[in-house]
Amino acid sequence: MSWTRRRTLTALGLVGASAGLTSLAACTDDKKTPGSQGSNGGGKSDSKAKVTISAPAADAKDVPASAEIVFAATDAQQTAVELKSSDGTAVDGAMHPDGKGWLPAKTLEYGKTYTATVTATDADGKTATATSKFTVMAKPSKQVRFISFLADGAVVGVGMPLIIQLSRAIPKDQRAEVQRRLLVSAEPAQEGIWTWYTDTEMHWRPKEFWQTGTKVRVDLRVGGLPCGDGYFGRTDLTLDCTIGPALVMTVDDKASPKVMTVTKDGTVLKKIPVSLGRPSMPSSSGTMVVIEKFAKTVFDTRTDPNPANRYRVDIDWAQRLTWGGEFIHSAPWSVSDQGKRNVSHGCINMSAANAKWLFQQTRIGDPVVVKGTSRQLQYGNGWTDFDKTWDEYVQGSAIPASSSASPEPTPS
Repeated sequence: MSWTRRRTLTALGLVGASAGLTSLAACTDDKKTPGSQGSNGGGKSDSKAKVTISAPAADAKDVPASAEIVFAATDAQQTAVELKSSDGTAVDGAMHPDGKGWLPAKTLEYGKTYTATVTATDADGKTATATSKFTVMAKPSKQVRFISFLADGAVVGVGMPLIIQLSRAIPKDQRAEVQRRLLVSAEPAQEGIWTWYTDTEMHWRPKEFWQTGTKVRVDLRVGGLPCGDGYFGRTDLTLDCTIGPALVMTVDDKASPKVMTVTKDGTVLKKIPVSLGRPSMPSSSGTMVVIEKFAKTVFDTRTDPNPANRYRVDIDWAQRLTWGGEFIHSAPWSVSDQGKRNVSHGCINMSAANAKWLFQQTRIGDPVVVKGTSRQLQYGNGWTDFDKTWDEYVQGSAIPASSSASPEPTPS
């Protein structure tokens, strides 16, 4: 299938991912790239337009199945890209949001030969074309899996990061190329960016909490993508999810009485008396989100090195906030302390009735903001994306935020 662009259109950066690939385009480029193959309508056309293809190179072999068509055009009012397999099947696609290449809509077939044709049309309607015939590599044995934490169609809270887990670490010098193939679109549009949360986990968060009702689509174009050390992406992946109401829970340990204020879309729903971590085991101050929920569970700390901290107890209405073991949960044994003093092992205690009510309101990804305790939240102890300022968060991106906001269209 062909795709056409006009030079009045501009590229969108990866930071503000607000539209799908089918509606994104890039400006034309005045540079010619050595080694590209082009012609002016068979060499006889007097078209002012010139076009060259730099990648994949003509007659290239062992091309990755993730290949983009990279080209440059001058004096062109519009440019059309067509990619066909050797049996004449057209491949759908569009420009990458950063404007650096035409991206097939799906992974190319291993071992198959393709021909890319780019046609540039000048102001007088005269055309120039460039072609490149290339062959995709055989299917690699070393592959990296990209796995979404969320189920397709999930409804999540306004603090929920998009989470992609990898089956192996990606070398740092390969991370920018991998990251630019992880496409995110949001309706309504919101500024955001990927960060390398760990060596094998990537998160995307908006600059501020998600807007209520946002429709989010994640499109990972990683099938066949070089991932360093001879490994390649195993397959493409897509995910659609929706952002639920803005349910936010806030606790200030310095306030009296000690309460959790629960708001929904800015309106206070309830103020719940709570008890936080005792002085020897304080709760963490910071911005957390609900990670997982258990109507019934068991807390078992009998392996704790400190005998005073060992216990096993049945727990109702538990909502995990950190991997280290901080929860919101029902604690009928501390009702007399709730609102007055801190007696827990670091969790947020509340009555059974309040814990059940809150459990019924929340979703995975709803934010919990705790202030005023003696312990600061450790980054990575849970989904702590919003515990960093935006300026701190973007430092974890392999693509600088400034360049991804205003990409320079180039065939390089």
